[in-house]
Formats: sequence, structure tokens, C-alpha cells
Amino acid sequence: MRIRRTWAVPLPRPAHVRRRGPGRGVAALLTVLLLGPVPGCREQLVPPGAPTPWPTALSRQWQWQWQLTGPLDVAADADVFLLDPVHTTSTETAALRARDRRLVCQVRVGSYAADDPDVDRFPADVRGAPVAGRSGSRWLDVRRWDSLAPVLADRLRLCRGKGFGAVALDDADGYLHQSGFPLGFDDQLLFNRRLARLARSLDLSPGLVDDVPQVAALAPDFDFAVNQECVRRRECGKLLPFADAHKPVFHVEYTGDPAGFCVTTVGYGFASIRKDRALDAWRDPCPLP
Repeated sequence: MRIRRTWAVPLPRPAHVRRRGPGRGVAALLTVLLLGPVPGCREQLVPPGAPTPWPTALSRQWQWQWQLTGPLDVAADADVFLLDPVHTTSTETAALRARDRRLVCQVRVGSYAADDPDVDRFPADVRGAPVAGRSGSRWLDVRRWDSLAPVLADRLRLCRGKGFGAVALDDADGYLHQSGFPLGFDDQLLFNRRLARLARSLDLSPGLVDDVPQVAALAPDFDFAVNQECVRRRECGKLLPFADAHKPVFHVEYTGDPAGFCVTTVGYGFASIRKDRALDAWRDPCPLP
């Protein structure tokens, strides 16, 4: 479940957006202090400007929160927060960093929304078919890296400037959908690997959202995975290349009793929660092993 985003870089922010993001090229904001984990059981904060680390010794100990709507609950009992980088304020990220929380921004990389302020930067020939279930959103031709990279880099810079140390790359699976382009497995694989390198070049730890068929190939390139409903879809085992490499798997189910699915996912080593599809503040986490 996702919401439409409004990207603040480099075009002007619409009046309805209540936060002011950093301007393009504000180099000082690229060295914002990264957050560390929960005090008492986590390591010290990493140096400014470095991507978020994910210590292998803690790979089964993360608790996480995914919130994209409603007033942000900065007091949620979680080590990791996956948030919208536009609608999350610098004040909120600072409050979370002060509590040694790790911050992950969610960025759409394979699609755009009609009300994105940077929409005019996408040439007409890279705009594809509508994204099912999301009015006004369309897929992008991920084969056109030269056209997409500058826009996507600015979206990642917004994250870095707000103090995020990691990015969850969303809609990186257009080849699985009716995108309007003849995208193949290898086209998507190349694009996703380029995205991971781009994120690292901007001091962000890259994470893969869904794209389960490519997990085995992409696990070496990404630092963590975000998955929706692997229990309901019966595909949790396909995420083991991340877990076996001691990389976090942040998993959510929207239906079912956590008392039931936690047995499976915690056993795999995932950080699992139950959420409403609105992705508001409510969460029901699985207990740590």
C-alpha cells in the first residue's frame, strides 16, 4: 500500500506541502548526522555523511515502523523508521536521530505521479502505462537510464538532506507489470543495480522493495529488503538470500493474526509487523526471537 508523493527537488514545492526541503546542491546537508540504533543494545553513531550501517550481529534484532500517512509517531517503539521523505519534516527526523533511530526514506524509482513537481523532467517517451490501483501514476521506461538518473538522483538527495541514511527503492519491478514497455528481467536487473550504486554514491544505504523474483540476484547489491505480504503470497522463502547474508528483511502483512505468521517470519529471521494498508501509525510487531 502506498501513497502518492510530491518531490521537492528541484522544482518549487506546492503550497499544500507543509515542509520545506533542501535546495539542490546544498552540500552541507549531505553531511547530516546519521542515526544509530536504540541505546543500550546498539553500536555508536556512525560518522556524518556515511550510509546507515546494518551490523550483522544485530540482523535478527531489529524492530521497525512503516508510516506514510497521519501524524508521525516519533515515539513508536522501533529501531528503524521507513518514512515519506517529503512529508517528514527535518524537525521530525532530528527528533528520531536524537533517539538513535535509523531512518529509511521510501522513493519511487520506476514510476511517477501526475502531481509530482518534477514530472516535467521526465521526457514523454519514458512515460508508460498507468500503474494499476494508483490514479495518476504511470510506469517509467527503466531502460532509459540517462534520462531518469538526474531526476532520481535529486529525489535521493532530498532524503540525504533531510537526514535519512538509507533508501527503500520502490516500484523497482516494472517488468512484472503492464508497464507499456517491453521490459525484461535483465533490463530491470541492470536498472536496479544502477540504483543501488547511485544510492551509495549519495551516502545512502540501498534497500530493495518487493521484486521477489530478483532477490537472489540482487541480494549482493542491496543492504536490506522490504517485503509486503510474503506470508499471504507464500513466497517468504525467496527472501532468504538476504536473511542468510545477515541483511535485514523488513516484512509487513496487512491481514492475518501475527500470532500465526510471526512463527514463520521470525523463524526466517525477518523483522515482521502487521499494519493497516493505510500505513498510518498503528502497528502490531512480532516479538523478537
